[in-house]
Amino acid sequence: MTSATSNWLQSQARLLQGSNQDWQDLVQDMAGARIVLIGESSHGSHEFYEQRARLSKLLIQNHGFRAIAIEGDWPDSFTVNRYVRGGQDQLDAQEALGGFSRFPQWMWRNTSVLDFVSWLREHNLQWESPERQTGFYGLDLYSLYGSIESVIQYLECYGESAAHRARERYSCFTAFNQQSQLYGRSAAYGAIDSCRRAAQAQLHDLKRGISHYTQKASFTEMDEFLSAEQNAKTVLDAEEYYRSMFSDPGGSWNLRERHMADTLDQILVHLEQYDPNAGIIVWAHNSHVGDARATDMSSRGEWTLGRYVRERYGSQAYLIGQTTYSGSVTAATDWEMPARHRNVRPALPGSVEDLFHRSLPEDFILINHKDQKELSEPLLHRAIGVVYRPETERQSHYLYGRPARQFNAIIHLDRTRALEPLETNSQWAPEPPETYPSAV
Repeated sequence: MTSATSNWLQSQARLLQGSNQDWQDLVQDMAGARIVLIGESSHGSHEFYEQRARLSKLLIQNHGFRAIAIEGDWPDSFTVNRYVRGGQDQLDAQEALGGFSRFPQWMWRNTSVLDFVSWLREHNLQWESPERQTGFYGLDLYSLYGSIESVIQYLECYGESAAHRARERYSCFTAFNQQSQLYGRSAAYGAIDSCRRAAQAQLHDLKRGISHYTQKASFTEMDEFLSAEQNAKTVLDAEEYYRSMFSDPGGSWNLRERHMADTLDQILVHLEQYDPNAGIIVWAHNSHVGDARATDMSSRGEWTLGRYVRERYGSQAYLIGQTTYSGSVTAATDWEMPARHRNVRPALPGSVEDLFHRSLPEDFILINHKDQKELSEPLLHRAIGVVYRPETERQSHYLYGRPARQFNAIIHLDRTRALEPLETNSQWAPEPPETYPSAV
C-alpha cells in the first residue's frame, strides 16, 4: 500500500457515525437507480445486516423502493411477503420467518432480520393501497420440493382437477423423499428419466389456465399469481440445477445466477404494472452482488447477479459491497453442521480489507467512480459464506477483484460481531482467542 493510496482513501471516505446523515452522499450518488444490490462479505455478521437494513429503510421511506429481494428461497420469502403486507394475522414476525428451516437457518432467522421484518410490516400498514407497500421476495432456487407444494396449494383454490394434474406431473419427484440432491444424482447418472418435461408442462399449464383470471385481478391476487408462476419456474430451474451439480458442476453456478436475475426481472415487471418507477433492493452476498467481470471468476466463465443486472439495467443498477477486517461471525464448520460463534482472523496482508484497516481503521463508505485509478488493480478480498474455515483461510475465503469496478460503492465496517440466530445451541458460544491457553 502506498502512502498516496492511503491518503486518497482518507480523503474520499465518508465516516459512519450512526445517523441518517451518513448516507446522504451515497443516496445522492445512486440517484436514478432502480435496482440497488447491497452485499456482504459473510452471511453471519451482525453489522452487515444492520447497515443494510438502515440503508434500505431510507430508500423505502424516501425513494419509492417497493421490494426487498433476498438470497433466499421463494416460498419461505413469500410467507414473509404476506406478513409484511398486513396478512397472516395468525403469525407474529418470528413465526413468519419460520419457513427458513433449511440449513443455514440463521441466515434469515436472526434478530436483525426479525427487527427489519417487524419494521416493514408497521411501515406498510400506513398505506391502504397494497401497491404503495414494500414486498419481500426470494431469488434463490433451492426450494424444489417447497415450490412443488406451493404450486399445488395455489391450484387447489381453483379446483381439484388442476391440483390433481399438478400432483400427477410432480409425482416424478416424489420417490426421493424430498432429497433434491438424490434426485439430481439419479437423473444425471441415468438411473431415472429426468422430470424436466413434467415440470415444463406444469409451468405451461399453470400460465395458460390461470391467465384469464388476471384480467380484473387486484394487486394482491396478482401478487399471489406471481408467486404461483415463480414457484413453477423454480421447480423447472431447480430440477436443472440439481441435475447439473453432478453432470456440469461449473455450469450450476451460472444457472443459479441466471435464475436469480430472471426472478428479479419478473418481480420488477409485476411492480411496474402499478408503479412505473418502482425500485427493488437486493440483499445477497458480495460474491453475487459484485460484477464478475472485475474478479477472477470471469476467467472461469462464471457470471454473477451483479453482472446480469448491470448489463440489463445499465445506469439504473447500483452495486454495493460490504467488507470487514476482523471480529467474529456466525458460521458452520462444514455444510449442514450447527451454527457456531467463530473468531474471524485479521484480513490477509495485501487484501482490500487490510488496505482499508491500515488507512482508516473505522467504519466508512467509499464511493467508486468509472475513471478512478485507485482500487482498479486486482486485490485479494475475503468471502465467508455460511461455512468458515480459518485453517485454510487463503484457499477457502479469498479471491482477486478490482473493487472500483466490482462495486459502485463499498461499506467498510472495520470490526464486526457474530449475527445472533433466533435459535441458538450449546455450540453457539464465543471461541477463545487463538492464543488460548498460552496467553492466559
